[in-house]
Amino acid sequence: MKNQLKSLLGLELKSLLLPSFLGAIIPSSLLIFLMIANPESFELWMLFPLLIIPTGGAIGGIFFYLMGFHWFPKGNQKLIALIFSCLIYVFIIWIFSVMAFNITGHWD
Repeated sequence: MKNQLKSLLGLELKSLLLPSFLGAIIPSSLLIFLMIANPESFELWMLFPLLIIPTGGAIGGIFFYLMGFHWFPKGNQKLIALIFSCLIYVFIIWIFSVMAFNITGHWD
């Protein structure tokens, strides 16, 4: 008897790891580049956005994967789903950025 982890959507958990990893790499690489470019401006409060914003990227990456490859797998619907999911991905990263900077007190 095989013991497999299944998510609520009926997908294997390991099939969602790559899109979430790729979705988290995009904002975290930008944030790490900004920290490396000016190391004397690093402060401790910057760690919280460094954790929260890639989490939003991971959620957006999973949404992008599900929209483009599972819910609408072919045809014109796939093109529309990919365009829509790109917009949603950017929106999710923006919302998580606002949330992270609001919690640290740097969002006015």
